[in-house]
Amino acid sequence: MEAPAGSNAVVGGEDLAIVARQIGREPQAMSRIVAVCPWGCPAVVECLPADREGRPFPTLYYCTCPTLVDAVSRLESAGGVARWTRRLKAEPELARSAADAAADAAVRRTDLAHAYGLTMVDGGASLALGVGGVADLLAVKCLHAHVAHALARPGYVLGEQMLAEVADPWCDDRRCAALLPGG
Repeated sequence: MEAPAGSNAVVGGEDLAIVARQIGREPQAMSRIVAVCPWGCPAVVECLPADREGRPFPTLYYCTCPTLVDAVSRLESAGGVARWTRRLKAEPELARSAADAAADAAVRRTDLAHAYGLTMVDGGASLALGVGGVADLLAVKCLHAHVAHALARPGYVLGEQMLAEVADPWCDDRRCAALLPGG
């Protein structure tokens, strides 16, 4: 589904409704759903790099599944950000993975900005940021962003290793299906 330049969201209909209910608010401008849970409900969306006013939103891939978000939050609360930052600095394979993902994200953000005719208040500076909007590619700011990137772009080693540590990332009862209108 395509949207006219400058539109707020490409994702629409039931998908937009379920994502709004999953995150408890009107979603940031989204271009598409890039990963679903085992039950087929949205789990990760791809966000446009800026909103209608041109304010940057450097998180390209965003977790929407509440079970996944809670599971990754538990990993973060257990010191995951600091631990993964140490690993990123110490393990060249992970650093290369983060750099490759940052380059991939920068290309995709730039493509989205052009495709949707986005004018950005920062002049496009945020398009080049790493996963989760970091400037320092050897720093981890948000495990959710890395897990989302791994689900959206299989082969992202750093994010896949983080996801492997997430206990019970998916519900066992299709609870997001109940979030559908009339569900």
